[in-house]
Amino acid sequence: MSEHPIPPSFPIRTECPPGACVCEHARVLADPAADQRPLALTRQQELRLLERIARIDSYADLQHVQALVRQNLGAELRIAPGPNEVRTVRGIIVVLEEKPGLCKKARQSVPAAVRRRLAERPEIAYALLDAHDLFGTLPGSLPPA
Repeated sequence: MSEHPIPPSFPIRTECPPGACVCEHARVLADPAADQRPLALTRQQELRLLERIARIDSYADLQHVQALVRQNLGAELRIAPGPNEVRTVRGIIVVLEEKPGLCKKARQSVPAAVRRRLAERPEIAYALLDAHDLFGTLPGSLPPA
């Protein structure tokens, strides 16, 4: 007796054409133990996420969106200063973690939306840099006189 995969109880993203993506959509559906949360990012949900990113108004709000992505998709949205000098928003690394079931298009559009928002609201980028101690003082050092 062969078991058929049980479809998730939520709407899922349609499978990408063969060769267009490496999301492993079919493998995630076939494995009952696989995390199926990334499949919940339908095209409509992706557009809602991009709209939400476009409304980010503070560093705390950016962190909240990161937590929502982690909770709802099971993927990490990493945002950090690059290893070299950061002169523009392009020096900030923004990556949506590769996760089985998460479409390549989403892994490109979400970081692009975050970069756009950081460029529109430089105070968020400054707060991000400060949180990584690029503008602040080092722990244990004296503040400037």
